[in-house]
Amino acid sequence: MSVTALWFDLQAHSLHSDGALAPADVIAHAARAGVRLMALTDHDTVEGVDEALAAGRRHGLEVVPATEITVVDPVREDLHMLGYRVDHRDAGLLDLLAASRDDRDDRDDRDDRAGHMVDALRATGWKLDDGALRKRSRTGRPVGRPHLAQAVLAEAANASRLADEGIADVSGLIVAYLIPGAPAFVARTMPEVPDAISAIHAAGGVAVWAHPFWDLDDPELVDTTVRRFAAAGLDGVEAFYGTHTREQTEQLVALCHELGLLATGSADFHGPEHRLFSRFRAFSLHGHPPRLGPIAAAAEYRPRTAR
Repeated sequence: MSVTALWFDLQAHSLHSDGALAPADVIAHAARAGVRLMALTDHDTVEGVDEALAAGRRHGLEVVPATEITVVDPVREDLHMLGYRVDHRDAGLLDLLAASRDDRDDRDDRDDRAGHMVDALRATGWKLDDGALRKRSRTGRPVGRPHLAQAVLAEAANASRLADEGIADVSGLIVAYLIPGAPAFVARTMPEVPDAISAIHAAGGVAVWAHPFWDLDDPELVDTTVRRFAAAGLDGVEAFYGTHTREQTEQLVALCHELGLLATGSADFHGPEHRLFSRFRAFSLHGHPPRLGPIAAAAEYRPRTAR
């Protein structure tokens, strides 16, 4: 398939993680936006991939089997590793995704990260009913900080305090209470970046670091982190992203060229009502060609080896 301009969009989320729509509806939105190549990249799950693939066939749109793995690294506790063209039934990949969900999810025994954050939110005085969180976890869907934040926002008893603190949406609650250093944050413990890359490769896939400048502000730190990940076998970087500036994009494109990495891009669609990520193709190439390699072609791919 020939992919030019913004006919591709390689990150999107459904209700199987923190998106608002069913996978088939995500694909329908992408098709209406003119996307010809896309990936459903739900966090720590491939539950919606089969539905997305079927919808892609109906809409004449190529869907890449994919996932977005939340990873632990010394520079930041939550980074994201995209796995493209994976065998989404690979046992090793499924085991890693399940372990990652277990490290974050709200389970009945409360001996888990999300459960501890629920307790911490309550300790700071917030009211929330975690029944919906528990139900979500029991059905195998990830429970992350957006779901915890939504549980707080949904409680009428919190309305006055939310207004007093100027918290109007999920993102505001996360920043105030659920990021490193905030009152209700609890750190993850796994998987580490090399483990995620290895699992993606073992499943026949391509490992790409998602939106580096969304998570890290310092250009020098981004540079050293890309190089370190490349030494661990990273295949590419999401150089083109809705919030990346021209300067940030150009730095990432130059790094990809120097290191022989793929340069991908996305608008990170989460749903039509999302405050930041509501439209497909809402990102810029800033005059640089993407390098999608095997992501854009189903030809046999041999992943890079750690150096």
